[in-house]
Amino acid sequence: MLRVSYLKSSALMSCLFLSFSITATVQLKAPEQLEHDKWLKLRFSEQHKKLIPIVAVADIFFACDKAKNNGIENYKVMELVENMDPSLLAEKLSTCLAGVSMQSDIALNYGLNGCFYEQLKHLSHDKKQEKMKIVTASISALSREDRQKSFTKCVTDQAISYLK
Repeated sequence: MLRVSYLKSSALMSCLFLSFSITATVQLKAPEQLEHDKWLKLRFSEQHKKLIPIVAVADIFFACDKAKNNGIENYKVMELVENMDPSLLAEKLSTCLAGVSMQSDIALNYGLNGCFYEQLKHLSHDKKQEKMKIVTASISALSREDRQKSFTKCVTDQAISYLK
C-alpha cells in the first residue's frame, strides 16, 4: 500500500515538474500578453472555434505519423493546420490510426505528444527530446480526464497562436 502511495506521489510530482518546466520553457505570459490573447479570442472567436478541431487533428496526426512512420514526411503541425485541406488531414489521420477511434486513449496520447512537441519547437533537438521524455512519462501517469483537460488547454492555446 505504501509503495502504491509512493508511486502515485512520484507520478504527481513528475506531472507538477512537467507543467512547471513546460511553463518555464514556453514563454511566460505577461499581463499584456494575456490581455492580447483574450482580445484575440473575442475578436476571432468564431475563427478560433473552427480552428480548434483542425489543430487537434493535426496534433494527433503529427504524433501518429512520427511514431508509425518515423516522421518520414517531415510534417510540421503549423503547416498541417494552415496549408493542408482539413478533409485530407482527417483522411491521413484515419489511415495512420488504422481503425483506432479518435476518442481512444491512443489518439489522446498522440494528441498530447503532438501538442507538446509543437510547444517545444523552439528548443534545440537534444533539449526537446529530453523534455519529450518527461512528457511521455507524465502522460502515462495521468488519468484520462486529466489528459483530456491538458490536451484541450494545449490545443486552445495553440489555436490562439495561429490567430496572431
